[in-house]
Amino acid sequence: MVHPPVADIPPGSLPSGSLPQVDVPSGVPNGLPGAAPPPPVAPHRGSVIGSAVTDAIVSGLLTGLLLLPLVGFRATESGSGPLGLTYRFGLVAVFAAIVAVLRLVLNLTVWRRGRKVKTGTEPSAFAALVQKAAPALRPAFFSFAIAYPFLAILLSGGLSPSRYWVDLGIYVLTYVMLGWGLNIVVGLAGLLDLGYVAFYAVGAYTFALLSTSVPLNEFFAGHLGEGFWTAWSFWLCLPVSGILAAFWGVILGFPVLRLRGDYLAIVTLAFGEIIRLVLINWVSLTNGGAGISSIPPISFFGVPFNSSDDGFAARYGLDFDSMHRIIFLYFVILGLAVLTALVTIRLRQMPVGRAWEALREDEIACRSLGINTTLTKLTAFATGAMFGGFAGAFFAVRVRFVSPESFTFMESAVILAIVVLGGMGSQMGVAGAAILLIGGMEMLRNLSFLKADFLFGPDFDPSLYRMLIFGFAMVAVMVWRPRGLVSSRLPTVFLKERKAVSASLVKEGHG
Repeated sequence: MVHPPVADIPPGSLPSGSLPQVDVPSGVPNGLPGAAPPPPVAPHRGSVIGSAVTDAIVSGLLTGLLLLPLVGFRATESGSGPLGLTYRFGLVAVFAAIVAVLRLVLNLTVWRRGRKVKTGTEPSAFAALVQKAAPALRPAFFSFAIAYPFLAILLSGGLSPSRYWVDLGIYVLTYVMLGWGLNIVVGLAGLLDLGYVAFYAVGAYTFALLSTSVPLNEFFAGHLGEGFWTAWSFWLCLPVSGILAAFWGVILGFPVLRLRGDYLAIVTLAFGEIIRLVLINWVSLTNGGAGISSIPPISFFGVPFNSSDDGFAARYGLDFDSMHRIIFLYFVILGLAVLTALVTIRLRQMPVGRAWEALREDEIACRSLGINTTLTKLTAFATGAMFGGFAGAFFAVRVRFVSPESFTFMESAVILAIVVLGGMGSQMGVAGAAILLIGGMEMLRNLSFLKADFLFGPDFDPSLYRMLIFGFAMVAVMVWRPRGLVSSRLPTVFLKERKAVSASLVKEGHG
């Protein structure tokens, strides 16, 4: 017997027991298959604002309580009398208010309940804009770097007044070079290194010891003439410093071949501290905590920067000025930084660079493809350490004095922060982060208007709070741009079209 469709049966014509029973799955919402789940109940706007304000007030109060003994009281010495206690409760209130406001902004934006987080594999709009401007941004960056000392002289009104700005440029470019060197280890190979300052120290002490060596000076004086070693020591010791630093990079690489992540970071941190302690305690070689002084100055390829008849100014018909040496130092570190960038870009396109990036993504997959991970890790450590050694030799010839206090863990932390905040694997991102962190922190010395009586008073020194501002900057970047300032990557190998990808698809710094 064929029954008519259920839709054609008038209501009430069938008894209740004749209707088919349908088993409704327990997980189906509303008892109907295929029905959409009910929309999530959004929190009430008033409750969101109220909880955000409450959290901000509590954060401000906790900040005030924590900073009260640290910032609120200051011991000051007046002449030869006893120490006096200065109260700075207003400054504590300012810091507490800043924390409360920032916490309120975060609670209403990034940490708001019910906020939809956009996820995707495509680069963000900012990253796409940076990528489009990259072909013109790189030449503009290097053109500005070349013209920077001349702009400083022009805007300052002479050679001597521009000393501060040229020194600042040298200081920033040194950290740009160090960041690019560490970017090879952390950004390309994915090996988290917290002891990079050790290679910086090896390069500096190598040049200091070789350039002040009496036997070397006497040997070259007897064979090539008096003063040869003083004039050419930097140019001869620069490659030696890089080679020895690379050698120590290989020495560090062997014990950490089987380590990853946090364990790798701990061992590299210990290596940096071991180097510093060796420099302090090996007094017969390094002069201990007193350091090494009287390092010969740099020369213009054998021509000294002095006021003699054979000096740089007399030879080229210029009036003698000590700024000639400073400007030449600027172009030396600029050349070393450009060399680091060009070598890194070239290595990324070679098999060893592709092996670094593959190691960063998945070490097990590298082994399965036949990549020698031991050699890959050692080459990454050695290459990054070599550029750190170059930067160390330049530091020694610029300051003409080295001591263990210049190579503490804080230097490694700053260099690593530059790489992370700029975007691991991104050359321009690391350069931008170095300019912001190093140059920005140094510019705090010029904020003299904060010493006005209606603000913080004449005793206020904004440079003392650079590490606090540095910490706030790191937290802000990690909250809003956790992948760094430049959060997109250009693949080394591509099919038909070289298209940038989101950095969220890249494993970075995990070892």
